[in-house]
Amino acid sequence: MSSRDGANSGRAASDKMRKLRELLHTSDNRICADCSAPDPKWASANIGVFICLKCSGVHRSLGTHVSKVLSVTLDQWTDDEINSMIEVGGNSYANAIYEAFLPEGYHKPHPDSSQEERADFIRSKYESQEFMKPSLRIVSNKSSLEAIDSRKHMDSNASHSASFNSEKAKTSVIKRNLNPVWNEELKLSVPQKYGPLKLEVFDHDLLSRDDKMGEAEIDLQPMISAATAFGDPDLLADMQIGKWLKSPDNALARDSAVNVVGGKVKQEVSLKLQNVESGEVDLELEWIPLTQ
Repeated sequence: MSSRDGANSGRAASDKMRKLRELLHTSDNRICADCSAPDPKWASANIGVFICLKCSGVHRSLGTHVSKVLSVTLDQWTDDEINSMIEVGGNSYANAIYEAFLPEGYHKPHPDSSQEERADFIRSKYESQEFMKPSLRIVSNKSSLEAIDSRKHMDSNASHSASFNSEKAKTSVIKRNLNPVWNEELKLSVPQKYGPLKLEVFDHDLLSRDDKMGEAEIDLQPMISAATAFGDPDLLADMQIGKWLKSPDNALARDSAVNVVGGKVKQEVSLKLQNVESGEVDLELEWIPLTQ
């Protein structure tokens, strides 16, 4: 890279951070999104809120799949993380979704609240999503997940399955192909209380039990949160509405964006298989109502 290219890259990064700080200094973002403590210096990059030091500790305990905590002044931010914050617009926009239905008379934490009070509220708000609009809640008889599997790099005679709680779906077997392509749809319903979607890859054996070649878990929370928060995708233009960020705690090969495409909520996911020397699976998730 030339010195000119380096200077341009540095200016671009500086401009991004300047926009982030400008967002922080708007009136709605000058207090913590969760406890209203003044002058927050931390943020949840994937939720899009600015938070105080005490609340940032609770957010961090939720795991990066729920809240990825960064310091506005101390940490290095990626362009995608800054863009996510800017797209949300800050605390008032995020709270309009996550606190849309706070019970009447409910008292949010204040700056001097105990850590237990703070943790209870933050978990209820972001992890359980108890205060979101009821019509946007995840209800077992109204929603399903459609996984459209496309490609993975594994051994020959391979198949894989997706399981969700007690429900399970399995692809056909692709024989003698080091890079099989399925283009098959696996549909699984999402219960009200859901965990990760588990993906397993098998080496098919006609004479004995299939050998498991690798596995990975898919965190559905980023897609479900985005789908429920933005409402009917038919009313939205094509846009990014959420993101699952790669971290040491998950199997993502790279960050995974949640997008509205042609009136549908979709998410392309690339996973590194666990408990195997190497292997990667690419798939597309689609969130659809059962009425479709």
